[in-house]
Amino acid sequence: MKNTQTPLLQRALLPLMMASALFGAAPMIALAQSAPAQAAPASASQVVLVNSSRIISNLEKRRAEFKGNPAVLRQYVASEFNNLFDRDYAARLVLGIHGRGAADADIKAFADALSDSLMTRYGSALLDFNTQLKVRVKSESALPGGRGVKVASEMQRPDGEPIPVDYLLRQVGGQWKVFDVMVEGVSFVQTFKTQFDAPLRQKSITQVAADLRAGRMTTNASGK
Repeated sequence: MKNTQTPLLQRALLPLMMASALFGAAPMIALAQSAPAQAAPASASQVVLVNSSRIISNLEKRRAEFKGNPAVLRQYVASEFNNLFDRDYAARLVLGIHGRGAADADIKAFADALSDSLMTRYGSALLDFNTQLKVRVKSESALPGGRGVKVASEMQRPDGEPIPVDYLLRQVGGQWKVFDVMVEGVSFVQTFKTQFDAPLRQKSITQVAADLRAGRMTTNASGK
């Protein structure tokens, strides 16, 4: 049965998956800072499974702290997102044809503005996340052209149908980094590529980035 809460799930899950980068070493920040260093997971699937399970636990343990101190939540989200999400590469995909030939500095400005807007608007979704979810990795497959891998997983709910969540990852400096997340088949990259196509036809990349930073334009993870 098709889940009828897709927009709500997208708003809650997309920022969660990207911000905390299930995909990297994000999950238990407090524990990671005090625990001995551990070897990185060998495969993209392990990255997703190990860390997505741990972040759900971390959210439950730190929920009160995050609710009582929004600044801590923002720092947590921004730090992990910046470290573990391949922002510039994802930004180039979002820009599409508008990014062809663009300077690296312009791409970075857009990536920074997009990330900041996304975290400002949706970072609090972490506090509403259902920590009763269980993560199951279904498969890992190579992307065409050696672009990386796709890890297909699902969030299993105790009171509903599983939520399909797929991750696209690539190796950057020997580390798996995510550049796209798909919740119920809805892609982060494609959602924002569609949203920003019209503005980018009328303005430069730096102008759109400035609009995002100034709040004249906002991200919409639900695609509506």
